[in-house]
Amino acid sequence: MSAAHLGVLRVAAAVEMLSLVMLLGNLFTVHTRAITTFGGPAHGMAYLVVIAAVSMAPAAAGSGARWRAFVPGVGGMLALRRLRRADSAGALRPRRTS
Repeated sequence: MSAAHLGVLRVAAAVEMLSLVMLLGNLFTVHTRAITTFGGPAHGMAYLVVIAAVSMAPAAAGSGARWRAFVPGVGGMLALRRLRRADSAGALRPRRTS
């Protein structure tokens, strides 16, 4: 996965999780309409960006990160963790053909 895709995934995963926490906190406390109006679409867009970013990673299918991206709220973090683990194991590094 390129550094640009990884950066997009990092930001989108953080926004996805923080917006969900914000929405749930708002739901269980004051239930302010302004927070819901801003937080709902922000969470939805972050969720879609996470799915798109993980789907564009060629090695994501083999690592199991793609299905993790579909988990609402924490899917981005789970996919990011899985991609990092696969990268540290060498699964995402290009292989030399010599």
